[in-house]
Amino acid sequence: MNNAHNPIARESGLVVQEMDNEVLVYDLDSNKAHCLNESAAFVWRSCDGTNSVADIVKEFDKNSKGKVSEDFVWLAIDQLSENGLLNAPVAKPFAGQSRREVLKKIGLASLVALPVVASLVTPQSAMAAGSCACPAGNPAPCAALTPCPSTTNCNPGGVCAP
Repeated sequence: MNNAHNPIARESGLVVQEMDNEVLVYDLDSNKAHCLNESAAFVWRSCDGTNSVADIVKEFDKNSKGKVSEDFVWLAIDQLSENGLLNAPVAKPFAGQSRREVLKKIGLASLVALPVVASLVTPQSAMAAGSCACPAGNPAPCAALTPCPSTTNCNPGGVCAP
């Protein structure tokens, strides 16, 4: 069950590319690209519906990512929620505080890079120009086209997903 204390990372309608210290997520529904730094990516991967915020804090430490506070994890969850990367929106835990105040409070208490989700809107026409065309639902022809970045992900419009 999804609730504010056990958020669930969205999986449908996303193309995810794992990098060394970050995760790139392309949202096929909103045509937005999101870059999650290592901290935000760890929190996002931990949002499986069974982990509470306290559990994610423990996992951070257990996986040698460093010691963080619950406010640190809530900041990441807030950003993931704002960018539509969770199955359901999560209530903002920092009511009455500006983002600057929250960042200052968390930053002073943390030795780990603050979680950052950087987003960019990408128009569909720009995406189509940089990809190859493939029949909707049939990724096989994508494999034959060299500029295509994917052999398995065609969106409903018949464009290979990045």
